[in-house]
Amino acid sequence: MLKKLMIALIATAAFVPAASAETVRIGLQPWLGYGPLWVAAEKGFFEDRGLDVELINFNWDQDVNAALVSGNIQVQAAATNTLINLLNAGAELRGFMIMDAAYEADAVIAGEGIESITDLAGKRVAYELGATSDLLLNYALRENGMSIDDVEAVPMGASEAGLAAIAGRVEAAVSYEPYISAALAQGDGYKVIYDASAAPGLISDLLVAETSYIEENRDTLVAIVKAWDDAVTFIRENPEEGGGIIAAAVGSEMDQFTVAFEGVRLYDLSENVEALAGPFQEAYESIGSIMVEVNPTDVPQYPAVADALDLSVIEAAAAE
Repeated sequence: MLKKLMIALIATAAFVPAASAETVRIGLQPWLGYGPLWVAAEKGFFEDRGLDVELINFNWDQDVNAALVSGNIQVQAAATNTLINLLNAGAELRGFMIMDAAYEADAVIAGEGIESITDLAGKRVAYELGATSDLLLNYALRENGMSIDDVEAVPMGASEAGLAAIAGRVEAAVSYEPYISAALAQGDGYKVIYDASAAPGLISDLLVAETSYIEENRDTLVAIVKAWDDAVTFIRENPEEGGGIIAAAVGSEMDQFTVAFEGVRLYDLSENVEALAGPFQEAYESIGSIMVEVNPTDVPQYPAVADALDLSVIEAAAAE
């Protein structure tokens, strides 16, 4: 099925007008953990590193995936499980930098009468197929002795799932910030019944590019890593201004953003070096094994770390 999906992605790639040869287009979605990219653009950190970067926003995983495999963007902000899915579909990609890990910022929300994951049995649950919401839901069900067959799956985008629950179209939803806070603010009686803190390291994101692009443009990617590092430092030293830039980019109210952002851990350059030396590789193995267990048809195996991650970019950035 994933092989067919790859063909479909290429055939239905979201239209992105051709960029100049010097422009690097990075595809991303309105997720808090991608915040340093917007900060780097706003504060001129890309330009400071000699880059012409254009950030292209998408709402669905399948659209940004299609843009990358069709060459309409050069770099993608992608969840680790998305990378594994694409590699299983035959894409020639590698992750080259850890962006973030989510804890409370990815969650399952539900209304009255549903207090735990086991209460979801037979209920309609909205979530985005193949995305982090899919992974979190399957993990939560497995940990409670259930499977996806025990619920009525209602596929939709993460931006729509929470609102579908509040509107009563489903009994529960899986999404991420800022959509969780936005939905909870509108629905009395709705609450979080499970979040990613139950499985530290399960939800994480990487910058990803095609292997050929990495080989031919390593210096460009090193500069992107450096600009990202500049942005993370700026956010930590200027949380109000940095947070304001991110909140505006994802369409979140500042008070909701402040609470939600506490559930996200950003990785700067030095933290990338440390994590990629071992801890993140262990997390990757854990994510891969879960995906194989819950969906062996589409994910019969997960690629070895060496076939999923290119450490040369981080190593080169750290050496400068």
